[in-house]
Amino acid sequence: MKLNELKTQVGATHKRKIVGRGPGSGMGKTSTRGEKGQKARSGASIPVYFEGGQNPLYKRVPRRGFNNKRFTVRYNIVNVGNLNRFEDGTVVTKELLKESGLIGKELKGLKILGSGELTKKLTVKANVFTNTAINKIEELGGKAEVI
Repeated sequence: MKLNELKTQVGATHKRKIVGRGPGSGMGKTSTRGEKGQKARSGASIPVYFEGGQNPLYKRVPRRGFNNKRFTVRYNIVNVGNLNRFEDGTVVTKELLKESGLIGKELKGLKILGSGELTKKLTVKANVFTNTAINKIEELGGKAEVI
């Protein structure tokens, strides 16, 4: 057997589809594109995800993946001005604030903000203080203790 004697197997090759060329091909006139419409026009390119104006699947399916919102630390917030309801020398804690009704549902920590005027000497225990809150508490001889 020689190379020039090799024959391809039956069904191994296919005749190329010739579109839009005369009566012999059987695919003249509209060239297998149908009659009218966007897909029949030249230059028509519709994205694979396009659903004819219907809300696409990628918008209907809920978002998945990592979101940092679940891990954020949320604090109960109390202003310095609200601490005037306690007596001089009181140790203000998260539990005391909850009993007095200044905070509702307990969150991860307690944050004291510097809004309002403080007139009592207090020891305040919290997770976070703003600088103005620390200054107002310590001006009167109180203590701002970070838990």
